[in-house]
Order: sequence, then C-alpha cells, then structure tokens
Amino acid sequence: MAHSARQKAAANFALAISGVAGPDGGTPAKPVGTVCIALAHANGVLARTFNFPGDREAIRARSAKMALALLRFHLLRKTPLF
Repeated sequence: MAHSARQKAAANFALAISGVAGPDGGTPAKPVGTVCIALAHANGVLARTFNFPGDREAIRARSAKMALALLRFHLLRKTPLF
C-alpha cells in the first residue's frame, strides 16, 4: 500500500497504516489494537506490526504518531528500536 502510494504520488516517501482499531473486528489472531505501519522510500519499504492498547480513538492516534516516528527515524538515519 505504501509502495503504491509513493509511486502514484511521485513522492519521496509514503506512509500506510492498516489494522483493527475496534471496538469490533478483532479476532484471536488479530485482536483489536493490531496495527501494521509501512514506510516506502527510495530503497524499499520498512514495515512493522504493533499492538496498541486503548479505545478506537487512542489506537488511531498512536498509529499516526508511530508512523511519523518511523519516518523521523528514517530521515535521521537511525534504526528504530521498535
């Protein structure tokens, strides 16, 4: 998703977020709070899966902040610790 967004936008970077923010839709394999975040850049795609606590609003806020943190780490040429 991030790779295609980067190509279609002709951008240097693209972020993609997908997951189960709740309150419904969770399964034992993918419970509410499971979120996948991807960063597409010139050298490929970095993807991570997280399990965030909280209600729908908190999960969405944490997801957006984590996506921006991944971009920040990439721009600073640092390896994310998460």
